[in-house]
Amino acid sequence: MRFNGNMLFCLLAVLFFMMLPASAEKNYVIGDQKTPVVKGDPAATYVGADKCATCHSPIYATWSKSGHRYKLNTPAEIRAVRPDLPVLDGYTWDDILFVIGGWGWKARYINEEGYIITTYRNGTPHTANQYNFEDGSWSAYNSGKATKYDCAKCHTTGAYYGGGNYQDLPGMDGNWEFRGIQCEACHGPGSVHVSSGGGKGVAIVVDNSSALCGKCHRRGAADEKIIAKGGFVDHHEQYHELAASPMMNVMRCVDCHDPHKPVHVGATNTNEGFGIKKQCSECHTKEAAAFQTSKMSKAGVRCIDCHMAMTTKSAVNRTPYSGDVRSHLFRINTDVNAVFIYTDPKDKGTYANRYITVEYACLPCHPNRDKAWAAQEAKDFHAKAAATATGTATRTQPVPAFEALSAVAALLVSMYARRR
Repeated sequence: MRFNGNMLFCLLAVLFFMMLPASAEKNYVIGDQKTPVVKGDPAATYVGADKCATCHSPIYATWSKSGHRYKLNTPAEIRAVRPDLPVLDGYTWDDILFVIGGWGWKARYINEEGYIITTYRNGTPHTANQYNFEDGSWSAYNSGKATKYDCAKCHTTGAYYGGGNYQDLPGMDGNWEFRGIQCEACHGPGSVHVSSGGGKGVAIVVDNSSALCGKCHRRGAADEKIIAKGGFVDHHEQYHELAASPMMNVMRCVDCHDPHKPVHVGATNTNEGFGIKKQCSECHTKEAAAFQTSKMSKAGVRCIDCHMAMTTKSAVNRTPYSGDVRSHLFRINTDVNAVFIYTDPKDKGTYANRYITVEYACLPCHPNRDKAWAAQEAKDFHAKAAATATGTATRTQPVPAFEALSAVAALLVSMYARRR
């Protein structure tokens, strides 16, 4: 049998299309390091959180109040929960494709080409392109620099790369199945789980390890490096902090956090700490009992105000030593010479140490004091509190017990003598 040109072309075309599905398969990833997604079933596909709501309505309801849902939004979606959100100068809402965030700390804006807006239309650097909710201020983000949106790996569910960018827009890096951090971002694609009628562990991933949270709550590949800038830890580095803390080997993120609930106050949550399911006092009973008698406790100070000080900045810093996100380092170094932020002489990078220093733990509430005072007050704080609680505190001034009794006795003798 002879092959003419047309037959050969048709054969090659058939072979091409037979190979196309395999070559076009989406390789889903998650996290800062684009880790391959783990599936509960190899055949599973993404179905979206609305499908999960059918059986898991209470979890869906609390997740809907969290910032996880609102990581990447259309203008209509975010304005439904943030009706007063302004658009940046020089643009209208019709120019905005997506808003990054907008639920809690800040909002950034993506134009119709998929780029994060960093300039005015004429190319002039835009110095007010990030809106900060805490104080209503605008700040500069990558002002004047062409900035692609490359955050799908942590802002969306079912992110994939190499199969074309979102709507082939030049400013987009990668694509996704659903926007926001939905159920399947952590539990893997759920089509087989849903079609099987559900069931605990049926074709679904249940991973309670801190490493899962750490895929996105990190910055950079090195676990031991806590990246800092501007005097604060850069945001979303809770996994690095936990890894550097004494707590890494004894607890997991989910021991304290309910991952389906928000902790921070945001557009759809007014209850700070809503997602916290275990308090410090439940494990640190002795310290908590002693602390209850202290002046600081009576003034309303909580464990987290010092041991989870605001050493991280997402949008704004409230004072020179207070950002807007809590630390997960926990340990406080009371040495007056200890430094929190340092420069690595090898790579010249700026990093945070493995502990909180006293200027960050104490001075936000005591702005008129200095680090030396804070170091003196913080040293052995819990031991002092325990001593006060048990009545064994060392007195700063001696009480002359014998002299006092002698004086009383002399007074009584004098009074008795006068009566006679």
